[in-house]
Amino acid sequence: MIDFKLPSLGADMDEGVLLEWKVKPGDTVKKGQVVCVVDTAKAAIDVESWQEGTVAELLAQPGDKMPVGTVMMRLLAPGEAATPKVGAGGIEHVPPGAASPRKVGAGGIEHVPPGAASPRKVSAGGTAPLAAERRRISPAAKKRAAELGVDIDQLVGSGPQGAVTLEDVEKAAAQQPATGAQPAADRTREMRQAIAAAMSHSKREIPHYYVSEDIPLARMLAWLEETNAQRPMIDRLLPAAALLKAVARALADYPELNGHYRDGAYQPAKAVHLGVAIALREGGLIAPAILDAQAKPLTKLMQELADLVRRARAGSMRSSELSAATVTVTNLGDQGSHGVFGVITPPQVALVGFGRIAERPWAENGGLKVLPVVTASLSADHRVSDGHRGALFLRSLADWLQQPEELAR
Repeated sequence: MIDFKLPSLGADMDEGVLLEWKVKPGDTVKKGQVVCVVDTAKAAIDVESWQEGTVAELLAQPGDKMPVGTVMMRLLAPGEAATPKVGAGGIEHVPPGAASPRKVGAGGIEHVPPGAASPRKVSAGGTAPLAAERRRISPAAKKRAAELGVDIDQLVGSGPQGAVTLEDVEKAAAQQPATGAQPAADRTREMRQAIAAAMSHSKREIPHYYVSEDIPLARMLAWLEETNAQRPMIDRLLPAAALLKAVARALADYPELNGHYRDGAYQPAKAVHLGVAIALREGGLIAPAILDAQAKPLTKLMQELADLVRRARAGSMRSSELSAATVTVTNLGDQGSHGVFGVITPPQVALVGFGRIAERPWAENGGLKVLPVVTASLSADHRVSDGHRGALFLRSLADWLQQPEELAR
């Protein structure tokens, strides 16, 4: 039997709320398959299974709030046979160490001792009915109800078989006394508290060091302009994609900056999974990962970056995207300042920052000119690397940004 536990979906996550199961008992689950949707302080996340098997039991119900590590579901391993629920004489069979067996009497009514919980109706096959007694609520309705502060238990569903729909929630919210933006404000406050707790832990536990480098981007921007002129609008490249690809390429020579520090030891990663810091519209940040960034052509990287931003702001992320990052990149964009020195997201050991690309005076070959320049910074873990190696990484990053044609591959 395999225990499926609520995974940590980021350093700032301590608990989550189950919104929806995507599987039911008896279903075959493959590795990477989405099995449930969990609400965190930042977004509703599609949680994937890292094991294969057959669903034996769902232990959590929609609406349950659970700490990270809670067993939510049990799977039968491939080839493992399910244990019959009811044996001879109507005694329910349970595995060793589980609760006492339950006696099933005539009519399928579970026998319970005096003072115990109410009996459950058990079917002829010896199993309790599943979702028939539970309310049918769409995931979108659950999420919207939480945002608007609507109590779903008080709603009468207008959908098929009495399902509560998004329209039901909206109507109920319209009939409530005006409460302003309190539910959204509460969610934003929870998010800020979660971020603060994670970053405070990072600063306490990780001995940070910081280095920075000003990098001219005239050649890279000219190449982008020329390349984009030959592409349809939908396929055009942004400078952010080139910056990400350069980080991935530079990390190949500095593996001590790409990995995780766990249990007192550093574990280098085999691939570069770039966590990209994305500002959410309601406030706060989320940093889903672009997997295997070092191996992806620039066009593919641009497509995945655009998709990540869209889904992050729509609250539609997958658990693997939030737990797989081996290093994080934060880019302040056109509205930012010249530089940013970020806080490392544990268990990662480095964070790369980019400020605003802006024209600045630049001395070159004894002359002075005005060039577009970006300040790149590195926040790194002194337990794993030192300032000398960090500075060499930034020099390598600068060199890659002078070779935009190579980055395109």
